[in-house]
This record gives sequence, C-alpha cells and structure tokens, in this order.
Amino acid sequence: MPGILHFPMPKRSDSSSPPPYDLDPHDSKIFSKVIKRATSPNRANMDAFKRHSLVGRHKNERKSATKLDSAKPAKMDLLVESPPIVLYNSPQNSTGAIFSGQLKVDIVEPEVVFDKFYMKLLATTTTKEPVVKQCHDCASQTTELKKWTFNQGQLLLARGEHQFPFSYLVPGHLPASTNNPLVHLEYRLAAEAVTSTGEVITFGRTINIKRAILPANDKHSVRIFPPTNLTASVTLPNVVHPIGDFNVEMRMSGLVEEKRDKSTTRWKLRKLNWRIEEHTKFISPACPKHLSKVGGEGKGISHEDTRVIGSDDVKTGWKTDIQNDEIEVEFQAMVNPLLNPACDVQAENGLEVRHNLVVEMVVAEEWAPDNKPTQVTPTGAARVLRTQFNLVLTERAGLGISWDEEQPPVYEDVCDYSPPTYTEELACRPSGEIERLSLNHS
Repeated sequence: MPGILHFPMPKRSDSSSPPPYDLDPHDSKIFSKVIKRATSPNRANMDAFKRHSLVGRHKNERKSATKLDSAKPAKMDLLVESPPIVLYNSPQNSTGAIFSGQLKVDIVEPEVVFDKFYMKLLATTTTKEPVVKQCHDCASQTTELKKWTFNQGQLLLARGEHQFPFSYLVPGHLPASTNNPLVHLEYRLAAEAVTSTGEVITFGRTINIKRAILPANDKHSVRIFPPTNLTASVTLPNVVHPIGDFNVEMRMSGLVEEKRDKSTTRWKLRKLNWRIEEHTKFISPACPKHLSKVGGEGKGISHEDTRVIGSDDVKTGWKTDIQNDEIEVEFQAMVNPLLNPACDVQAENGLEVRHNLVVEMVVAEEWAPDNKPTQVTPTGAARVLRTQFNLVLTERAGLGISWDEEQPPVYEDVCDYSPPTYTEELACRPSGEIERLSLNHS
C-alpha cells in the first residue's frame, strides 16, 4: 500500500526472548549507557530519601527520649532567687557574691523514696589545645566547689512539688566564665537523685559568673619617641566594656626643631590607626596517663593566642598648632562585639586574658625658613610611631553593689542613733514589793 512503510518482522524462536536485532558495536555502547542511566537511581532523589529517613529517625529518637523523661518518677527544676552572680572589683579585693535558690522536685508517682539526693556546683575547664587531642581527661578538668546533700538516710516524698533551698557564697577570687580561642571555663549545677528502685534522676544548669571592675579616675600616660623630640600624652578610661565605645585623648608636643641656618623642621601628622588586641595565655595540663609527655606532675604545655577585636583608621579630625608646638587628637575606640571578646581573666591554673590598645601614627618631616614660615617644603623623611596601653576589659557594674555593702548598719556605725546600752542588771524584787495594778475603778 503506497505511503506505508513495511518492516520485515523477524521470526522468534521463543516468545519470551527479545528479537535478535543486529547492532553496530558503536550503537551497542550507546545502548548500554542508556540502559545503565535509566536503571540507576537518581542521586538527588536518593539524598532526599536519605535525609527524609534521617529526619524521621531523629524525630523518633526525640519522641523516645521524651517518653523516657516522662517515665521518670520525678522531675527537677531550678529557681534562682539571688541576682545575677557578679564579682565586683579585682580578685584580690573582691568579697564574692551570694548565690541562692530552690531546687524543685515534682513527684509524679504516689510516693518516691530517695536513697541519695544531692547537688554540686562544678567548675569545668576545657582546653582547646590539649596535650593529647584524643584524651578526654587531658582536654577537660572538673573541680567541685560546693556540694549540698538534701537527705539524711532515706527520703520519702509524696506526690506533688517539693522545694529544697540552697545558698552559697561564691569566693571573690574565682575567675569569671569565659570562652576564648584557647579555653572554655564554665560553671554548672548538677543535681542527682537515686531512688530505692535504682532509678537515677539528673538535672543540670549552667551558671554564668561575671566580674565587674568599678570605674574610677582616668589614666594618664606619657610616651617618648626617640630619636625625635616627640612626646605623646594620652588619657584613657580605667576600664572599658565589651559593648560601647570609649574616648581617647592624645596631645603630642616636640614638633618643631630650630636649625642653625635660620630654618626650622617640624613633624606633621599624616595618619593614625588604632587596634585593640586580646592576648590569651593558658597552660594545658596532662592527665595522670600522659604526665610523661609534659615532664611530670604540675607541669603542662603553654599556649598563647593574640587576636584583634577592634580597629579603625583616623585620617582627619586632629588640630595642629605650630605656634604652641602641639597636636591634639581625639577619637572614639570600641570593641567589636560580633567577635565575641573575652573580658580580663586571671586564674591560678595559668589562664590569663588581657588587652592592649595599640596606636600607630605616621608623621612626615617638613622644612621651612624662619623668615617665611608658610613656605613649607617636605623633606621626604617619615616615621611610624607605635605605642601601646593596657586596657581593662570588664563587664558593666551598673547599679549593683557588693553583698557586704547591702547589710544594714550596726550600732557601732550609727552610734548617734543607736538605743542606749544597759550596764547594770535589774535585780529581781520579792513578790511582796510589787505593786499590783487593776483596771477596775469600782
């Protein structure tokens, strides 16, 4: 029939076998690749399937963990009654801070018997550069600061909520909580209760301890830059804070130098930049198994780290007074809070965090004759003047005061308004000498 193409149908030897087509070797390779690509699962779909299965597994794990928690015979919670823990003044002069609260226990069953019931305040120091990286004992050391025991023998609690008060005077010499590139120091409350049936109920919460140095008078420093006659007088605040800027005042003198040929040379400030450096130092201790790597007990490996937590360039804004031979510079400096700066810390275990303000100035030399002081000619000489100042980075004290200053005054302190003192004791009179009074007037 015209217009219709006829293909010869090959004879099949078996109804289930495919037709015996003859393929070119090149076509057979292409055909095998197509079959392989068609039968292989899609990578993206498989990844999505894996992610879906992992998410489902994590949800199931969370559900199982929630079921285990709900199956416990009791639950614990913490109510902190004292203000945030802030240690005022330096470690040598601080009187500490009072920490108090209540540990709440919610009994779910009709009654529960506790064989052990206690809570600890722990200080955990985790070094990020341990002696042996695979050793947990080298990386973390825990010290027990305080332990509260809430039972004497077996403790029977009925269904409902029970409160157990606690208090502690945090010593003033303790280092504040910190997390820097070398070490992480944190304080944690860990409570544990063991029932008579052997079930263990635990509870934990991280406690943040801060230190605040009270502000005082500004610091004045003088720097000399030999071989020139330049001198810089700098005024800085005694403390700075992680959030907020602070003012730096600088006055430079010794700019002009008289020459014998009736001319003068003077220095002109071209550029100024500042940066705040954070220096961290820590000695990584070794666990008893790896003492041989550090040379014995009481020794460790010292680590130091330096990073910049704030910087800027000052190109304008200063005042130059050639007649009075001085330059006045005033700029605002600040710590970048996005870099997670660490406040100053000094501990007995070798941990030390301190800060410096580094100021660099570029000055250029100029020449001018005495009869034409406005005709200034650059000499081509320039110098970079660099100096640094110690900064005390601390938390803001706010309106808080130390706990010992909150006590009411005693009589010795307010003697003018105190009640009178009794030096003689009243002698007991016989009952016959006591006059009896009656309200009955009849």
